[in-house]
Amino acid sequence: MQTTTWQQEKYSGKIFRLTEEACPCVYTIADEETAQELVKDLTGQKMTLVTIDGITWEDELSPWPVAKAFHGGQDFTGGADKFTVFLEEQLVPKAEQGLGFVPTYRVMAGYSLAGLFSLYTLYKTSLFQRIVCASGSLWYDGFVDFMKARQMQKLPDKVYLSMGDKEKITKNKRLATVEERTLEAEQVLCQQGITTIFEKNSGGHFLDTTERVAKGIRWVLNNRKQNKALSSVAA
Repeated sequence: MQTTTWQQEKYSGKIFRLTEEACPCVYTIADEETAQELVKDLTGQKMTLVTIDGITWEDELSPWPVAKAFHGGQDFTGGADKFTVFLEEQLVPKAEQGLGFVPTYRVMAGYSLAGLFSLYTLYKTSLFQRIVCASGSLWYDGFVDFMKARQMQKLPDKVYLSMGDKEKITKNKRLATVEERTLEAEQVLCQQGITTIFEKNSGGHFLDTTERVAKGIRWVLNNRKQNKALSSVAA
């Protein structure tokens, strides 16, 4: 495995080449520790992983301004459009210029608010052909209505959705809608003919976070024919 470090503006990260042959390129938001765990979980996959650190989550990953989700937290400022332009015009070309091949396709993978952002990119760019939205913040105010009202730049090949089976058990009324909203999002995707899976994992939002992303990546990398709108509960 070859590993290189990149930095541009306030952002930084690593590029992990898990194979020498032409392969998919997977982009994900991850700090150094998470990146190393994710690479370990993805051993044997034929892919290149590009991790992105230096994110202000409440800004770059939020589609539009909404109030904070927790007392003492930060309001969401809606900088996702600007960050998507940065990905398309600067980061992706920089990350791929040294690969020596054109990726067979690109994946955007994320957890929590980064999972929401992964889905959101479909409406702003045609850069990514497969999406991983692991325990995505689909409770985000107005997001599923946005999905219903807007057209994607280009329909993706596959979308992976997941959440913990206890995530909806919370006194926070906004976050308590997460399972209902995720199921609505699944239906929006399936109605457009997109190969989609909704997978439930055991536990709450903060359990096995890296492994949940890795599971999603493994699923979207699998090119075998699969049914749409599958549902399962992982032990």
